[in-house]
Amino acid sequence: MIRTALLLTAAFLASPLQAAESDWRTADPQNVLVIDTEKGRIYVELHPEMAPQAVERVKLLARRGTYDGLLFHRVIPGFVAQTGNPNNHDSGKTELPNLNPEFRFRLNAAMPHTVVARPAGLNEGFMGALPYVSVDETRMSANPDQAVRAWATHCTGTMGMGRDDAPVDSANSEIYFMLAPTQRLDHEYTLFGQVIAGGEVLQSLAAGEPPAHPDSMIHVQVLADMARAPRIEILKTDSAAFKSLADQVRAAKGADFSICDLTVPTRVIP
Repeated sequence: MIRTALLLTAAFLASPLQAAESDWRTADPQNVLVIDTEKGRIYVELHPEMAPQAVERVKLLARRGTYDGLLFHRVIPGFVAQTGNPNNHDSGKTELPNLNPEFRFRLNAAMPHTVVARPAGLNEGFMGALPYVSVDETRMSANPDQAVRAWATHCTGTMGMGRDDAPVDSANSEIYFMLAPTQRLDHEYTLFGQVIAGGEVLQSLAAGEPPAHPDSMIHVQVLADMARAPRIEILKTDSAAFKSLADQVRAAKGADFSICDLTVPTRVIP
């Protein structure tokens, strides 16, 4: 029996999702982070093509057990959930060197992506399940590297590296998850992942700065390292099924449409 976790903007769907089996892709198990908490399990798709240093660091810390038992030390409903500091407070760090900022990346035509909207001078779309914004990609041909400036954007479920207020190269081990869209933070933090299942777990975390009774990351691992790993399937964003979903949401939102109004459906198959 298949246990399916579908992350949908259900309020805008006029009809059930109609997707063929060929519309689904299997997530790369080397780039899925699995976080077990008291409230349930969270799956995050990681994107080294956007932020290779951040992905490498988080996978290293997961594999050596650094994240196991750490608290969600700051949870603000409608904004953010933070964790990953060894001292369970803001500004805690490991002995590893701090990371350089990876606030932006260069997007070229060879990198798999799907454009969903084209606001003036920009493109909005998805790389895997992670929403991004870029300079209008029709400008690629005018640039020596055949690429344009792009950045992941802070939508619900987006995962990033926390850092000190200054300097900007102070990210180390802290990670955060957006509990609501907050795109004003774009260009200020390194984003590298998107929650693809378990978003309801994040929304149920004990709130506070710090919470009176904080939840913890009981165990954090890379999907590829699990002895009995589930298969994670994500709807292809270039599929007819996703295009139909996007069209419905866009029609419902009208001029207020944002890339953060869309979530890529995912299913978890034990």
